[in-house]
Parts: sequence; structure tokens; C-alpha cells
Amino acid sequence: MDLILAKSKAGHDKDHLYVIIQEEGDYYIVANGTTKTLAKPKKKKKIHLQLIKNIPSTVLEEAKDKVLDDVLIKRILKVYNRRNDDV
Repeated sequence: MDLILAKSKAGHDKDHLYVIIQEEGDYYIVANGTTKTLAKPKKKKKIHLQLIKNIPSTVLEEAKDKVLDDVLIKRILKVYNRRNDDV
């Protein structure tokens, strides 16, 4: 699966960023590396997430050819946030 980022649109975690781990019917399984780890991810309805399609190349380079783990997820989200803060 390609790297897909999503922003929560609803719930107590509104505006939080996640990496989508997998898809299950009407749900996405998401993680952020800190509160929602790969060992204990969050199940979130698809309608409550806004997919981020324009991922900057710096973020994609960070994840290229690497095994997804909690440290990498945190790094990806940090690079994405830093990139968007500069804009």
C-alpha cells in the first residue's frame, strides 16, 4: 500500500493527522506513532477522514523503501507538519 495521510474531520481527535495502515470496508485503520501505535491503531470511519492526496516529495522521500514502524510514522507526520507550517 502506498503512503496515505489523512486528517480527522470529526470526533474528539478532530484535525489530527494519521497515516492510513489498512482499509476494512467502511473503515480505515490509522496510526500516528504516539497515541495510536501500530500495535494499537485506531479504527476510524472513512467519512470522518479527509485524505491528503498532495503529499510533498520531502515526506515521500522520508518513507521511501522503509518498513513502516511507529518511529517512521512520527517522522513522516513531523516532516509533513513542518512542510505545511512553512507554506
